[in-house]
Amino acid sequence: MNRVTKAEQYLLDKIRRGNTQAWSEFVDRYRGRLLSFAQAKLHQSADAEDAVQETFIAFVKSLQNYRGECALETYLFALLRRKIIDTYRSRQSKHVCLIQDTYESQSDDKVLDPFADFAGPAQTASWYVKADEKYELQKHTLTDALSELVDGFKSSLNFRDLQITELLFYCHLSNKDVAKIMGLKEKAIALIKHRSLKQIRKRIEASRIPIGPSSEDFENLMTDVWKLQRFSCPKRSTIGAYVLGTLDSEWHRYVDFHVNTVGCRFCMANLQDLRDQNVEKQSKRLQARIMESTAGFLKKPL
Repeated sequence: MNRVTKAEQYLLDKIRRGNTQAWSEFVDRYRGRLLSFAQAKLHQSADAEDAVQETFIAFVKSLQNYRGECALETYLFALLRRKIIDTYRSRQSKHVCLIQDTYESQSDDKVLDPFADFAGPAQTASWYVKADEKYELQKHTLTDALSELVDGFKSSLNFRDLQITELLFYCHLSNKDVAKIMGLKEKAIALIKHRSLKQIRKRIEASRIPIGPSSEDFENLMTDVWKLQRFSCPKRSTIGAYVLGTLDSEWHRYVDFHVNTVGCRFCMANLQDLRDQNVEKQSKRLQARIMESTAGFLKKPL
């Protein structure tokens, strides 16, 4: 499950104490990938830079409320999406598609937390307390169930089933569309979907936490939670290995699928940022080689 690492928590603690060096390190760490994401959606460089700047401002203002329920990168991307939506609204744009342009048809204009409207109407203060507790249990239960499913696919290198469930539950495609993309029969897709849902429900039932309806609404909820937690997104280090061509062939094919078929905008932004960094490093290495090999030919001062 994507949560804040100990190193990130340490950095956040320093930022909360007002450490400017830690804040500078934080901005430097995430600036590039956020800018790549913004530039892919906002064609004006100035607009993209403004959106990234506003994202960091929003983050530092909301830092005290950040509880680490999703990865830092995910949280920052969510804030950036809000800023991009604001930019489009200011231009009176009628359509905003910020992730998986090819497949996703749902609106991005949603609250960040997919469980925000999960509980029913409150009547008393004690009801609020019970509803909050139930809300947290529901969220963690479904998150754990999906995380267990995806981690199982990754650890067993079962990338075929991972790709299929990603298209079904993350991109929310029909069995027919998934079968076409994967080059399989629709019945095979239905079987894998049934098997995955059975595992998820079994995990939920074991927790004894009721989590809502049993058909389409349940699958919609899974899609929202998957987007929030980004279970299938490769780690940045894995994307880095993909850029360098050092990944095992099976992992390489999966990252390629996730970026180029699913079209995950978050991972595409990471990929572009890492490629830019790689080009910059190569340029600096070449400059160092040139300087080293030519320094002896320079005229010495009289």
